[in-house]
Amino acid sequence: MTIFLILAPYGVLAALLLLTSATVSLLCATIICLGVIAVDIARGRTIKILGIGSAVVFTAVGLYLTFVDPTLSTMAIRVTVDSGILLVSLLSILLRHPFTRQYAIEMVDAETARLPSFNHVNYLIAWAWIGASLLMLLGNVTLLYVPGLPLWTGLLVAFAARNSAVYFTRWYPDYRRAKYGTPPANALPSP
Repeated sequence: MTIFLILAPYGVLAALLLLTSATVSLLCATIICLGVIAVDIARGRTIKILGIGSAVVFTAVGLYLTFVDPTLSTMAIRVTVDSGILLVSLLSILLRHPFTRQYAIEMVDAETARLPSFNHVNYLIAWAWIGASLLMLLGNVTLLYVPGLPLWTGLLVAFAARNSAVYFTRWYPDYRRAKYGTPPANALPSP
């Protein structure tokens, strides 16, 4: 359910860009981001870096489209949104608060969240999502500069990248537990 809520604004944006104007698509994606943030607040959860960052990116691109350049192509909008989300993700790593940690900490007990390996796992998962974002960006840039490519190639790259990141997000913590076990919370961290 969490991954669905995280990806919902992007899925809606991608679908609506095929069906309606870019301004309407960005507005709907922003509203969904704000709705997810409101749900988190109502449930007593933290406000997520990715949620706020996505809402800011969608709003900024929408305002640019509305007030500066209404002729921006759909592909240029996709590239801009992908770039913005990639920037938000990278900034979360640079600020030493990987965006994935906020979601993970709500799914584990406090003892697990204090383990040094918990942060390690979250950094790796965040990098997997950054890699997926980079692949989606490169797929859209390729479509922008190689106009003969069919649209489905970009959608295929996005689908494969997102699904790979989702799979890794689910698989890697289980792999770590199976390989290393879960040490007691009072265990000394390894050097």
